[in-house]
Amino acid sequence: MKKKVSAVIITFNESYNLQRTLKQLYWCDEIIIVDSNSTDNSINICHEYDCKIYYKDFNGYGEQKNYAISKAKNDWVLCIDADEYLTQELIHELIKELENTGENRGYQIPMNLVFRGHEFKYGRESYRHYTRLFDKRYCTISMRRVHESFQITGTVKKLNNIILHYSYINIHQFITKLNSYSTLGAEINVQNRKRKPQLLIYISLPFYFFKYYFFDGNFLNGKNGFYWSTLSAFYHYAKYLKMQDIQTDNSLKITSLLNNSLIESFPSHHIIADTAS
Repeated sequence: MKKKVSAVIITFNESYNLQRTLKQLYWCDEIIIVDSNSTDNSINICHEYDCKIYYKDFNGYGEQKNYAISKAKNDWVLCIDADEYLTQELIHELIKELENTGENRGYQIPMNLVFRGHEFKYGRESYRHYTRLFDKRYCTISMRRVHESFQITGTVKKLNNIILHYSYINIHQFITKLNSYSTLGAEINVQNRKRKPQLLIYISLPFYFFKYYFFDGNFLNGKNGFYWSTLSAFYHYAKYLKMQDIQTDNSLKITSLLNNSLIESFPSHHIIADTAS
């Protein structure tokens, strides 16, 4: 018999993603939504799918997801972001696994980025495994504000079929996220007393573009691989310059990103890389 599963999603203004995501959760026994005061049509969409809806001010991804999981009535939890689409092949694989979990306490699922309507099948944004399904009795989620981590006590199995990650609607949204995450990354680095040498700032644009486009293989993703690599390289450049701004003038207060209008609407495992670097 298949283990009962609670799907949990944290939301803020995700109406452009939710319909696509929720329709693929028909096999789950309940859907938990923790919303932080959405102003779009998100809540109405959730009602259409009989979701159990809770409200909580956003204080970081780790805290928000821990709260959402605490509301799940089942031991097995599928914790996904609102912009993550489970393919039908993956659903079949998940159901089969849940019929006999054995010693497995969690599952890691590969994910492919969808950028400007193009699925990335090459590079570091393709087939990266993330913990998404687990027995909550054996799982601890860090309380980090962003890039929270899942620690499973016991065996974790990697699955074969993918989640499609619709992280960016368009270039405008990508740049908005880039600006927000580069500011957060700069603030975290300064708080941790990290500094970047001037030479690193000079070479960061060509270095990261070469890394993402050639070394990571994004040239195989066509023109969108080029666009993504270019913008991703600029993320690091912007972050380093913002660090200088903060370190040079402590009275310069870059607006905090931990508010409902910015960072909470962005997937916690994206943008580009760990923002603390």
